[in-house]
Amino acid sequence: MALEGSLRDFGLADILQLIYFQKKTGVLALSGKMDRVRLTFYEGNVASAESRKRVEESRFGKILVKKGVIKEEYLKASLEEQKTTGLRLGDIFLKNGLVKKEDIRDTLVSQMTETVVQLFSWKEGTYEFQAQQVTVSPDIPVTLDTQHLLMEGLRVLDEWSLVEGKITLDTVFAKTGETEASLTDVEESILKFVDGENDVSIIIDLSGVDDFEASKVLVSLMERDIIEPVTVSPVVAEPMTVLPEVGERSFVRVLYPAVFIIAIVFSLMAASFQQAWSHKGIAAFWGGDSLKRTVTLKRIDGLRFMVEAYKYRNGSYPASLGQIGDARDAWGRPYSYGVEDGSVNILSAGPDGKMGTADDIY
Repeated sequence: MALEGSLRDFGLADILQLIYFQKKTGVLALSGKMDRVRLTFYEGNVASAESRKRVEESRFGKILVKKGVIKEEYLKASLEEQKTTGLRLGDIFLKNGLVKKEDIRDTLVSQMTETVVQLFSWKEGTYEFQAQQVTVSPDIPVTLDTQHLLMEGLRVLDEWSLVEGKITLDTVFAKTGETEASLTDVEESILKFVDGENDVSIIIDLSGVDDFEASKVLVSLMERDIIEPVTVSPVVAEPMTVLPEVGERSFVRVLYPAVFIIAIVFSLMAASFQQAWSHKGIAAFWGGDSLKRTVTLKRIDGLRFMVEAYKYRNGSYPASLGQIGDARDAWGRPYSYGVEDGSVNILSAGPDGKMGTADDIY
């Protein structure tokens, strides 16, 4: 059965958490204005990431060539072999003794991470997840922890907001011919990979510089007219299909997303009901504020995740929720927030606006 919908209604972070916590194995296809991406999952973790805009196989080989790990002629021969055997490029390299397993794995991990992380910048698009068998290479078993990718995605998204609208991981730069004597060592190391073909993500891979730092350098070089962006045509929109499960019925494909969403809503309402029951506040729950309670519960779950992400990035919890945004409940009131003995407490005063009463939400 497929889970499908719009990223406006159900964001990437929600989708990845759902797949991770339910330990799903299958394929997630995402389609946006500029790209179509296919992620495979094995028991909740990312097993591969393929972008239609940046063909991963050719990009994978290109990076290894530019790193000096493999010669161009060996790459071409391997690509020809791939056409006849259908083997993955990394498996061909390994089988023929052309590249060390560590080099293959490191490059694959870097590529997969970048492909997933750049999806966090998507504000629009569609998704479709389908549970099905996924094969992981026995020789180069690469799976990425989905929770780590979530943290990394949030970190990069936060940093990239500083250069938003100026550059993306897909931006391709070319030199303008202008020179400057005062380039720093980092600027020179990054500039040598600007060739009119490498996009920002490849430049990051080749330079070994932190993604945000490399992006800042590229923006600086662009603003000084040393480099300029190259126009890239968008991917023609066409549906990305995923093989259906054997025996799947068409009406199930239509009804399942609705059933899934209803199940989420009822599970949240059940949690609220259980809390209300324990405080003998059933009347308050079943009043006109039940939907707001459900929304507030979901917001609290999201805030807990953001707080944990903040700790992951900075080594400690934020002193206040204001450090991660203007957080308010469904009634427009700020939450009560505190950390005690390593445990995060986020509390809404509920409909009556008074803390310590039966309708509090946490």
